[in-house]
Amino acid sequence: MKFITEGDLRDLYKKEPFTAYDLESDARLTPGARQFLADRGIYMLNDALGTRTTKTTKAAELPESKNNWKKLRLYSMLKSIDALFLLTVEELLSRDVCLAQSTLKLNRQFSCIKNSVKNNGIVENLTCSECTGINENNFSDTLEDCFEITDFHMQLEKGREILILHRLRSALQEVEPVLQELSCSSEEEKKLFEGIVCKVNQVINSLSQLICSAVGGEKCQRKG
Repeated sequence: MKFITEGDLRDLYKKEPFTAYDLESDARLTPGARQFLADRGIYMLNDALGTRTTKTTKAAELPESKNNWKKLRLYSMLKSIDALFLLTVEELLSRDVCLAQSTLKLNRQFSCIKNSVKNNGIVENLTCSECTGINENNFSDTLEDCFEITDFHMQLEKGREILILHRLRSALQEVEPVLQELSCSSEEEKKLFEGIVCKVNQVINSLSQLICSAVGGEKCQRKG
């Protein structure tokens, strides 16, 4: 039988604060350790001395702080991408003003998406400028890149512009997997996350069109 002491929990909490604690089946808490958890409102996932609660406990039954970390993680990620947007626009200004203005427009839309996560607000749809591969029907969908960006594109006249826009697009494409990783605890949250994915996809697909324009002017470069 292993006993978990208050000191053990303090060391663990100091390394990384937690809002829930899973007690191993062959372990017991000392009175001091139990009081440590109670004082901080830390939820017991498997309490051997009380009602046993397994890891399958519904997220809705956990303290509100247990659910908030998902939005906090997402919001922090969106803030980082928002900053990358600004850096991209700043660099484009000295290279292609039209591309910079178009990217800034997408940045404003993305900022609205970011703020909607914090405030549960509503974000209007972007206007779709249809091309060969992107139209009103798939504008909000997760689409593959129009073509693979390689070292060949680095050598083009607008190679730098293409690369920094592709870097921004790649960062945006990380949002959907993160949302899938953060399991939804309610229908309301699920609906919110699905809406975010659609709005982010609109920004991504618009960026793909900007990249196409940097590569081939007015000609759509979408593969297939």
